[in-house]
Amino acid sequence: MFSYRHAFHAGNHADVLKHTVLIAALQHLTEKDAALTVLDTHAGAGLYRLDGDYASTSGEAADGVARLFAPTTPALTPALQAYVDMVVAFNQGKALRVYPGSPFITQRLLRDHDKLKLFELHPTDLRALAGNVAQLEAGRQVAVLHEDGFEGIKKFLPPPARRALVLCDPSYEIKSDYAKVLDMAADSLKRFATGTYAFWYPIIPRPEAHDLPRRLKTLATKAGKGWLHATLTVKSSKITENAAGDTKRPGLPASGMFLINPPYTLKAALKDALPQMAELLAQDKHATHTLESGG
Repeated sequence: MFSYRHAFHAGNHADVLKHTVLIAALQHLTEKDAALTVLDTHAGAGLYRLDGDYASTSGEAADGVARLFAPTTPALTPALQAYVDMVVAFNQGKALRVYPGSPFITQRLLRDHDKLKLFELHPTDLRALAGNVAQLEAGRQVAVLHEDGFEGIKKFLPPPARRALVLCDPSYEIKSDYAKVLDMAADSLKRFATGTYAFWYPIIPRPEAHDLPRRLKTLATKAGKGWLHATLTVKSSKITENAAGDTKRPGLPASGMFLINPPYTLKAALKDALPQMAELLAQDKHATHTLESGG
């Protein structure tokens, strides 16, 4: 279960989608004075070197965040510009060497009285996360927990100020993660019905991946809660074959973000940002995006 390392994928197109949504949501949620608790169920290492062994091995950031930094990049929509500004804040000059994961993006946007709980099970990523967070000198604002986030968040819901954002983005390398996401969503809504819940998932040729947003939609609708579903596709999911007869798997072609109780400002922000995201991150003619909401 510990084979997945996000360091190989840091700054890819899925991160662009996920973190653009996260920033837009947090910008709205931190406008109210009351304290906000953010629970990050699969925190990873927190910070990633794009010029390090992991990221440079996969090169996924080149077709992700790096495209937004290209000299030819047009003026960006406000949500995408906010994302780029966030990444710039972790780098010096124009070089793109460091990529902030969701823990560091979140902490940068929180106020002093807000709280951040980071869950991570992978022993190597946990050590890296704890070391990276220690450098923030954030005191008791940020807690790093060596726990299963699916279970660990239960003790923090509802939070003292009754305002929370839960970010859940497991690797889904284990098929049971899809069911765990649904169970966690249902349990969390019972514990704290007014929290904002954001779920990232991969769009891959697997029944569970296609069932997940549909089942989350059903769950939100039955609970009488609003929902928002955004997807970004950058290329075809079909396996191709070259002239020599070698087959090539495409890697992750698309991903989605499903939110329950989304900030009301988020849909308009993504309506502008998603078309530009699809255009700038397209890897073939199949690039597209979707945005739907209900409740």
